[in-house]
Amino acid sequence: MLLDDLRRRVGDDCLVTDTDVMESFAHDEAEWAPYGKPAVVVRARTAEDVQAVVQVCIEHQTPLIARGAGTGLSGAANAIDGCVILSLERMNKVLEVNPLERLAVVQPGVVNDHLRDHVAESGLWYPPDPASSPWSTIGGNLATNAGGMCCVKYGVTREYVLGMQLVTGTGELVRIGRRTAKGVAGYDLTGLMVGSEGTLGIATEITVRLRPLRAEEITVAGFFDTMVDAGKAVEAVAAAGLTPSALELVDRNCLKAVDDWRNMGLSVDANVVLLGRTDAPGDTGLAEAEQMVQCFTDAGATYAVRSEDSAEGDALFAARRMAYPALERLGPLLTEDVCVPKFQVPTMLGRIEEIGRRHDVLIATLAHAGDGNLHPMMLTAQGDEDQKRRSLAAFDEIIAAAIELGGTVTGEHGVGLLKLDGLAAEQAPEVLALYRAVKRALDPHNILNPGKGIVA
Repeated sequence: MLLDDLRRRVGDDCLVTDTDVMESFAHDEAEWAPYGKPAVVVRARTAEDVQAVVQVCIEHQTPLIARGAGTGLSGAANAIDGCVILSLERMNKVLEVNPLERLAVVQPGVVNDHLRDHVAESGLWYPPDPASSPWSTIGGNLATNAGGMCCVKYGVTREYVLGMQLVTGTGELVRIGRRTAKGVAGYDLTGLMVGSEGTLGIATEITVRLRPLRAEEITVAGFFDTMVDAGKAVEAVAAAGLTPSALELVDRNCLKAVDDWRNMGLSVDANVVLLGRTDAPGDTGLAEAEQMVQCFTDAGATYAVRSEDSAEGDALFAARRMAYPALERLGPLLTEDVCVPKFQVPTMLGRIEEIGRRHDVLIATLAHAGDGNLHPMMLTAQGDEDQKRRSLAAFDEIIAAAIELGGTVTGEHGVGLLKLDGLAAEQAPEVLALYRAVKRALDPHNILNPGKGIVA
């Protein structure tokens, strides 16, 4: 029996079989992504626990789904009937910080912000900062190749993962990657694992690259009447040769949700807010901030200004981070994650508005606008099946529009379950065949998160 073998290998204290508790582990935050009932949840403590669980699942031909904090938005961590859910939340130690080599070694359950706070004590910084950074884990960030606000300048998770210890789909515990600044020996298996959504292996220890702490950022805010004008400002910033440390868009629906929740007064002044930041030191930073103000103004901002103190700028970005939880309070939220070339941002924002009008769907849009990663979110009323149908239709059209404009169906949330059809539309059949070949080679028993992330 599956449960008996798991008890024998990892101990009864690691197993969760209570139906109500297992329900809380059975899905992530993706609205309407289907999920089943797991046979058991295993809360691993060590790499050896993970290895044992993989080996038992191979013996029983049981699907195995690794899970971090469950903050994902694509259904990648959702249960399949009869599967084993492997929770990595107990594996939450920072094992090493090396200031000389500027790296840290962490277990997958370490929370993103906790790592950032920890390494700051050594004068170092871990850049990837998804909006879920107060709760999401490094293992989950690795699985989806998470980005965030800083990625416009500093890149996404893949740029910061040097190596890892992992359990393979054949139940072996191996190390891949490196700790050196350079290294090109062999295939880049580390890069392959980042973004694979737990379909190729399960990381049990992760070595990440760090950077020195930055200079204090300067914030620029621009208020716009239309989404398209804000998009033109994003294009103007890129055309001016600026690389802001953040460039975020928040539309009127997001602003209203934050106002209603926290009474910040933003939606009174603008339909769309564009928030830019520069972390260039000294006079260079001031000059970049003034250039950004000019770009906003030239693109049609009704008001654009450089913040005079860091507290004011931090408050604006706090409002940006609050937008998603503020919207969640209003009802089911179907979240998109498309990414388009920067010059197509104005067009894509206009298409999103047009799609929302045509389907009579309220769409609230957040965006890591500086790199073209847009998060239009369909707001629906609980139990309104017709509205749900229209929202799903809008969701599919937004994906199609992004592909048409030379973009991609996901910038950082992953394919999971919600974007399987989108991935098939984006990639050529020959490329999908390569994906399947890699999956068969690394997970020959097809037990690691089957049916997720790639076309099954």
